[in-house]
Amino acid sequence: MPNSSLQNGGQRTGTEPNGTRARSKQEAATRSTQPGLYLVATPIGNARDITLRALDVLETADYIACEDTRVSGKLMTIYGLKKSLIAYHEHNADKVRPRLLNDVENGKTVALISDAGTPLISDPGFKLVRDCRAKGLPVYPLPGASSVMAALVVAGLPTDRFLFAGFPPAKQGARRKFLESLKETDATLVLFESPKRLAASLKDAAEILGSREATVCRELTKLYEETRNGTLDVLADQLAAEAPPKGEIVLVIGPPTEKPPLEQGSIDDLLVKALDGHKVKEAAALVAETTGLPKRDLYQRALILKERS
Repeated sequence: MPNSSLQNGGQRTGTEPNGTRARSKQEAATRSTQPGLYLVATPIGNARDITLRALDVLETADYIACEDTRVSGKLMTIYGLKKSLIAYHEHNADKVRPRLLNDVENGKTVALISDAGTPLISDPGFKLVRDCRAKGLPVYPLPGASSVMAALVVAGLPTDRFLFAGFPPAKQGARRKFLESLKETDATLVLFESPKRLAASLKDAAEILGSREATVCRELTKLYEETRNGTLDVLADQLAAEAPPKGEIVLVIGPPTEKPPLEQGSIDDLLVKALDGHKVKEAAALVAETTGLPKRDLYQRALILKERS
């Protein structure tokens, strides 16, 4: 997950966690965890967005594997947790993963967290889970904060089908190919983007995906949280005229708009025009590209129209 600075309470409560949890040591002891690997979601900005179960596991685990010990140390301080933190990230994963696997295999309780949000979403933790599964070791998910889900539900776009596609490539050529690959995806798209590239990315998306509804989410759950809605082209123009925004960005793009069904007469008209100067196969391919209809069916219909002419 993208890095996220924790805010104690933020705009949600106006209060600060005092580092002392409202329960006794005896109560905490009764909530000890079973050995295994625990995937623990942590806040994406507002420090109060953590579950009681997450705090139980973080308190009782033998140690916590995290992306950055400095970032995770802040969360530990807020909730008065004094646990050993071990760095586990893409640069040291091959070296550290065997130790984590060995400890779980030997009956220890290991909590895995990311800098912010749900681990394994846009981070290398999936390799650790895969190896645990291969060894038959227990893995437990602890659901909680996720910038992907937060952006999806606040956008007001269809949620019955969605695709999280991560970060688009930084270079324009690769980014446009990336967007082309998503063009026919019949689902709402959720992307991460750099604030510096947001305007350019919106412009490319508008040109390739068309004038779809979209929402730009910035600094979700933090003090300066902002959501901006509009079509891709309008949002692109707005952001191009402003200084690059600050903070973390999640971009939500609505699915392709449904085209009205073509009547047979309309299809025939398109085929007749395409047959004027093109062979049957070429004409069928041109109309298929325009309408999205099956090329084979259009080819058969074009043969009939060709014979009639």
